[in-house]
Amino acid sequence: MGPHHRAAAQDPQEFAALKLGRWQSTLGAGLRGKTLGIVGLGRLGSQMATIGNAFGMQVLAWSQNLTAAHAAEIGAQRVEKDELFSRADVVTIHLGLGDRTRGVVGAAELARMKPTAYLVNTSRGPIVQEAALIEALKARRIAGAAIDVFDREPVPAGHPLLALDNLLVTPHLGYVTEENYRLIYGHAVENIRAFLDGKPIRTMNVPARITV
Repeated sequence: MGPHHRAAAQDPQEFAALKLGRWQSTLGAGLRGKTLGIVGLGRLGSQMATIGNAFGMQVLAWSQNLTAAHAAEIGAQRVEKDELFSRADVVTIHLGLGDRTRGVVGAAELARMKPTAYLVNTSRGPIVQEAALIEALKARRIAGAAIDVFDREPVPAGHPLLALDNLLVTPHLGYVTEENYRLIYGHAVENIRAFLDGKPIRTMNVPARITV
């Protein structure tokens, strides 16, 4: 990895070209000195801030409850959402899905992005308005996007996203690791055994329903 940490936007095309016998058919872009915009500076967003700083990027962050002081602790500058989308060379989404975040990235946010900028979503599909993203990519209003999550999963055959040449897609692989599966299913077995023993663990405090 060179001092400028080449972005991987064209790597799928390069991989395909190399198998056909071609060599270096695209021009990459370095990350050093570029601006990373992080939407959601929680646990995963904070890890992305660390990575961005390690690559020599300027790190911006926004979420509805984020303070400037907390962002500074993580190594980011807190800005308003409009400023983040207009300044960032790469926007990466790290929000949980809820009523306040569903569709929080739409046509207006995508229109503010630079034509050379990229959008990355490895959080939840509905946080980004799918139709708006498809339209922005088709019209080349942004350079490209990389997504691991979708409105509907599995993605149906013939989905419009799959026909785009400026989109890198993966089938929600972010959590699909041996370590995660061992943890998830291991916890499930422990929970069942504890429940059967009359000593439930990892319980949740759910308000009791009122019946009439």
